[in-house]
Amino acid sequence: MGITARDVMDTHYHTLSPRDTIAEAVNLFRRASRKEGKRIFGMMVTDDDGHLRGMLSMYDILLFMRPKHVHIWGEMEDIELGGLLETAFKKARNIQVGDIMSTDLVTVRPDTHLMMVLDVMIKKHVRRIPVLEDQRIVGMIYISDVFTFFFKDLSRGDPDRT
Repeated sequence: MGITARDVMDTHYHTLSPRDTIAEAVNLFRRASRKEGKRIFGMMVTDDDGHLRGMLSMYDILLFMRPKHVHIWGEMEDIELGGLLETAFKKARNIQVGDIMSTDLVTVRPDTHLMMVLDVMIKKHVRRIPVLEDQRIVGMIYISDVFTFFFKDLSRGDPDRT
């Protein structure tokens, strides 16, 4: 069968509620990053029963904060930027995770071959994929962990080189 998602997935993951505000989500990203010792910029969103309902990432938040009508107004250089950040922060602070989370999710099973996981990550431009077994979350695969797994032997050098 080869190396599968189960071999690389992280079984310790953090989740958000659709009712959390964006401000709370950012604070949870920060706390999780400190706890894990690595930067966490995305989390699964689960309902009260622990079922996967969506994902929220740094990209989702930044996309929400970006002025929606830039394409109509022209380029960002054409827009009066004074007060724009403050307005965006105020607008985002109380928006709920469920209002901006991604719901068109890509998931894999624990027995999915790691090359298939990598292929999906590249084709779909995703950095993290929930691992589900019988509709139950069992882990998360991060692209950085896939990279580390694939290239751990390369960092040691060529063992055949004299």
